[in-house]
Amino acid sequence: MSCIFCRIVDGDLPSRTVYESDEALAFLDANPLTAGHTLVVPRDHYETVGDLPPGTAGAVFEAVSAVTPRVEAAVDADATTVAVNNGEAAGQEVPHTHVHIVPRFEGDGNGPIHRLFGSRPALSDEELDAVAAAIRSEH
Repeated sequence: MSCIFCRIVDGDLPSRTVYESDEALAFLDANPLTAGHTLVVPRDHYETVGDLPPGTAGAVFEAVSAVTPRVEAAVDADATTVAVNNGEAAGQEVPHTHVHIVPRFEGDGNGPIHRLFGSRPALSDEELDAVAAAIRSEH
């Protein structure tokens, strides 16, 4: 299998594993944005968040919840950014769902996730209602 995260899960590639459960694995990112940058992946291969079965999604985010305070404590971080690049257009480089836990520090200059986007759209109430209705109808 060519998926690098599947190869890590299977033990074919080394990792600095920091957490394991039956459905999830967490390990240090090999190319970290900051010290302690950790990735949480489902053990089974799912490309995007929408592909995760509910139980697996719960297990992955249970791992995120368990690992985040440990990462913060280990590197004395003031906070963390927890993020998923979901799909290639969002910057997902490895097509295996993964959650980034990135330690953050006061004054690191990186800002909030909102900085990823320039101007915000000016949506009318009708447009917001239409988007909400479209989301509700997708199931």
